[in-house]
Amino acid sequence: MLCQECNERQATLHFTKIINGEKTEIHICDVCAKEKGDHIPGSKGFSIHQLLSGLLDFEQPVSHPTSQGGTSRREALRCPSCEMTYDKFAQIGRFGCADCYKTFQSKLDPIFKRIHSGNVVHGGKVPKRIGKDLHLHKEIEKRKQELQALIAKEEFEQAAELRDRIRSLEKSLAEKKEG
Repeated sequence: MLCQECNERQATLHFTKIINGEKTEIHICDVCAKEKGDHIPGSKGFSIHQLLSGLLDFEQPVSHPTSQGGTSRREALRCPSCEMTYDKFAQIGRFGCADCYKTFQSKLDPIFKRIHSGNVVHGGKVPKRIGKDLHLHKEIEKRKQELQALIAKEEFEQAAELRDRIRSLEKSLAEKKEG
């Protein structure tokens, strides 16, 4: 496939951009990518930290009145453990310590929603060969928690039905392990 910029060289970088369900593909060569500079991922002038800092720096600075009647820059949110500010984190794209997650949590949830299509919890992927057993284990644990809640509410008839369901799930899991 030829480069879409110069139409001379073989395209070696392929980008797919999806915005609001509209898919756009770009195919360019190394030379054109270098000319475009840090606007193209994969070129030498572009780093993952710059990508992250672009995602992190989406809020407008908030001005606060000062005692002299003027306005100051946005209040600096600072980690109490490592003294890293949110602005510094947004600039370098890395936290200074584990406490930064807690300190900057209020600013991270909107970022995660933006990156992960509205989700703030990572579900992960499960390998196919062990996934079926893992799903059964999760289902059993979930049902056991529900069972404990029903027992605490003294809803014993529903608890007995759920107990039987748990037993059947455990039996099917044991049969899978044997076979």
